[in-house]
Formats: sequence, structure tokens, C-alpha cells
Amino acid sequence: MYECHDCGRRYEERATAPFRCACGGPLDFADLSLSDDAPDTLDRDRGLWAFDSALPVDRLVTLGEGWTPLVDAPDWDATVKLEYVFPTGSFKDRGAAVTLSHAADLGVERVLEDSSGNAGAAIATYAARAGIGAEIYVPADAKRAKRRAIERTGADLVAVEGDRAAVTAACQDAVGAGGWYASHAWQPAFLAGTATFAFETAAQNGWTAPDAIVTPLGHGTLFLGAYRGFQMLAEAGWTERVPRLYGAQAAGTAPIVADRHGDAAASGANDVSDGIQIETPARRAQTHEAIEATDGDAIAVTASETRAQLDRLDRAGLSTEPTCAVAPAALDRLREDGTIDADEDVVVPLTGSGLKR
Repeated sequence: MYECHDCGRRYEERATAPFRCACGGPLDFADLSLSDDAPDTLDRDRGLWAFDSALPVDRLVTLGEGWTPLVDAPDWDATVKLEYVFPTGSFKDRGAAVTLSHAADLGVERVLEDSSGNAGAAIATYAARAGIGAEIYVPADAKRAKRRAIERTGADLVAVEGDRAAVTAACQDAVGAGGWYASHAWQPAFLAGTATFAFETAAQNGWTAPDAIVTPLGHGTLFLGAYRGFQMLAEAGWTERVPRLYGAQAAGTAPIVADRHGDAAASGANDVSDGIQIETPARRAQTHEAIEATDGDAIAVTASETRAQLDRLDRAGLSTEPTCAVAPAALDRLREDGTIDADEDVVVPLTGSGLKR
């Protein structure tokens, strides 16, 4: 059952269900939770589906996704989770696997998605795996490597002129004319998939939640997935706390920062981080709730800070795409101003592969 976050209205799970509530609010699955006791062992051969008690659908579409490495990053006094070690090179495979499994379960024959690249590639790839048709809307200036990855799956690629909002509008118009919206921002199954980031992190850390998580923040797909996952872990008693959550946004396109700290704090420019150039996040209110509930925050990162961190990551043997670099850049600033103490346990997900540059 889907439930509206804003008004509580419920909808049956079916292929013809709306992608958002009649009130305009985002939908989520009404009843997802972990089992009462943390398992002594987990079947890692099942990938992220080892946590199937908290997922809304059985493993119908898979490429072995999950259990990305959690490794020390001494240069940052942190641990990084290599979310780029996925079939399509980004964490979006977490959401895509669950979303396409959900689509297959509902009997969907064709999915539509809008994306700056990574989510589109993930949805197109898992749709191909499922034998489901896909139509992916991307900015006309999307990176060539990402466009080719989508096209090679056999998906129909629709390039849209204009900003990222124009791409979403074009895709939603097409959905309105008839189609199933596999949106990484709106589809509740996608967020159920990204919650597995938290489950894996806790398991790899001996069922201890870190003090803080610092992640890139655009639509908030991973940010909110982490929040929900750690919430479920704490509610089930598998961990003792929910980490503070910090979101790194691109300067000049930092609506959460602007909401919290004013336009000046969000100003500047960062065209390097194309993956989080989102002016109007679909789940804006939920993002603020997650920040407030965990005593976290959001900060804007400039292009120069991003480039500097990208070079630093490369020199540390961590090859990521530029958008990933906003998170370690944000961590540096959070440590400098004392928001995160030097001795705190921090995890930073590195969300996309350097092969996508």
C-alpha cells in the first residue's frame, strides 16, 4: 500500500496508481520494517536482497547489486563506502533493482524516467534485464558516456533542451499520456532500495551506526534512503542510534541550504557537480525533516572545492565522478568549523564511478 507523506491518503499498489498523491505530496510504502532481531549471519550472495524483510517486493530483477566495500580513508579521517562499485557504476542501482522488481511484479510493460544520467542508466539497464521497455529523458547536454550507456540498453533516449526542471516536465507530460513513472525522485520503491545503504553500512560496522553520514544532496535519493534505513535499524533495535545526516549541495543550486541558511549561504557556482543540479527537490519537506530529526545540516560546495577534492580522491586511489567530490569537500568544512569532531566516526558514500567523467 502506498501512503502520502503529506496528507496520509492511501493508494493500492498497481500499475495504474499515480506517482504522487492528489494533494501533490510524495508517496511511500506504508509498512516497511526490519525483523525484530538482527541476524547472526547474512547471505551476501543475495546482495542487497539479504535485507528482504524491509523491501516491498521479492527479488525479481537483479544483477547481483549490493555489499559495496566500506574502506578506510585516512586522508579524511573517515570511512568511505564505494557506491560506485555497482553494475552501472553508481549507487542508483540500489533503487533501480527494487524499482524494476516492483514494476515486473505489477506487470508493467514500459517505464519512463528523467535523469541527468546515472539514474537513467540504472533504470534502463535493469529494465533491459527485466525485458521491460524504457524511455529515458535526459538534458540535451548530458555527458556523452552516460547517454551512450542508456542507448546501448535499447532504451529510447529523449534529449530535452533546457534546464533539469524542463527534463522532468517533459517526462511527466509523457507519463500523463500513459506510462509508469520509474522516477528515482518520486517512486517509493527506489527509496526502499537506497535504504539498503544504511543496512549494509551498519552490518559492515558490527551493527554500530556511525556518528555522521555526509552525502551529495540533489533530490535526496541516497540521503533519504540512508535516513529511512538507519531509522528502521534503530526501531528494530539492530543499532542504538541514527547518525547525523549532512547533505552537500552544489553552490548556486542549493535549495535546501537556502531554506536553512538564506540565499547567501547557497550562492556561488558549481557546474562541475551536474548530478545534483536540482532546483526543486521532489521530497524537499522530507529532506528537511531528516536533517532536523538527526541534528544534521546542508552546506553548499563550490566548483573549486569540488575540483580540489576530485584531484585528492584520485591521488588516494578513489576514482569517482565529479559530483561525488562534494561530500568529502563538505566533510572538510564540517570538521574545520567543529560541527564534526576529529574523533567521530564518519562514513562518506562515493556515489559514482570515475569512468563516467
